[in-house]
Amino acid sequence: MRGRDRAAQPPAAHRQSLAAHPQPPQVAGDLHRNDGVRHLLGALGLAAGKLYYRIRRRKRWQEFLSFLKSLRRRRPGEHLHVIVDNHSPHKRAQVREWAAANDVDLVFLPTYGSWLNWIESELAALRYFTLNGTDHRSHDQQNTAIAAYIRRHDHNAKPKISFAAGSPIRSWTSYPQQGLATSS
Repeated sequence: MRGRDRAAQPPAAHRQSLAAHPQPPQVAGDLHRNDGVRHLLGALGLAAGKLYYRIRRRKRWQEFLSFLKSLRRRRPGEHLHVIVDNHSPHKRAQVREWAAANDVDLVFLPTYGSWLNWIESELAALRYFTLNGTDHRSHDQQNTAIAAYIRRHDHNAKPKISFAAGSPIRSWTSYPQQGLATSS
């Protein structure tokens, strides 16, 4: 039994080396953070190239509908096309009914097709420049960093007009005849 106890401890030279190199202090990102996570709801206006966003505590249909209403207030009288993924709050009956009644088309992307949504590249840049490798001590500090990035982005924004320029996907207007199910 005594031999086993000695074998379980590191040799004396190794213990001294560990003492000479203490562990780095933990940062807030390593610890438990109270008050949960935050969710960014965002839209990209292609005509101006500007980002519109809201940061919320939850990501339910109520928050999404509130965000749609804020977009509608920004663009009264215009027909809006909102490209969304297949997240269940986007599909909620109340959201669809409101959208239909308020001249808003919800365009659903196919599963695993988020790369088709231009805003994903904009949000990837936001994540890279404001969130990766940072240690925001509070949600307010993080929200301030996000707001500063979006202000810089919008100050330099240009209309999004060259998506897939020259690509056949832009000129393809009809489905191929083969492979379509027809009823007789």
